[in-house]
Amino acid sequence: MILPIVAYGDPVLKKEAGEIEKDYPDLDQLIENMFQTMYEASGVGLAAPQIGKSIRLFVVDGSPFAESDEDEEEDPRAKGLENFKKVFINPIIEEENGEEWGFNEGCLSIPDIREEVFRKEEIVISYYDENWELKEETYNGYAARIIQHEYDHVDGILFTDHLSALKRRLLTKKLTNISKGETKATYRMRFPLKKKQR
Repeated sequence: MILPIVAYGDPVLKKEAGEIEKDYPDLDQLIENMFQTMYEASGVGLAAPQIGKSIRLFVVDGSPFAESDEDEEEDPRAKGLENFKKVFINPIIEEENGEEWGFNEGCLSIPDIREEVFRKEEIVISYYDENWELKEETYNGYAARIIQHEYDHVDGILFTDHLSALKRRLLTKKLTNISKGETKATYRMRFPLKKKQR
């Protein structure tokens, strides 16, 4: 089932999410719905707070980053993304290493805005997968970035929080408009400040 994505301005996006237990109700269905919702919106990651659930869960599929034009030289940071489809439950980023690098990030909860965000190139993360197996893995390049972006969501952080105060001020009107539903998003959304239609 495709769920509406919560837009910028909803308090759930700024709240630190809570861990879940193995017997969380209908977890398999929720994960399936999150993948469907992410694909419908052409995203590469989706965190539970973005569908209004304040729990430490996110899904990723980096394969769109792996599909480069044949003429283009392959970006080494996209290595391994064709098989990068994962579920992260109760994740903990244990380490962030390497140089920071910038990339123009966007977010399904903040349509029509992309800004350069700097993140470390490598992370070590521990998490439970969809089978409740505990993993600890190292990721770098785009895989690390996708995880860092979604991990921020379960900590109540948005990519706009990484921008300078000046940049954020310049985006204030656009962000307020998104909250009101004044956006061209092509997928279902829930807007916190949208006036009810009479």
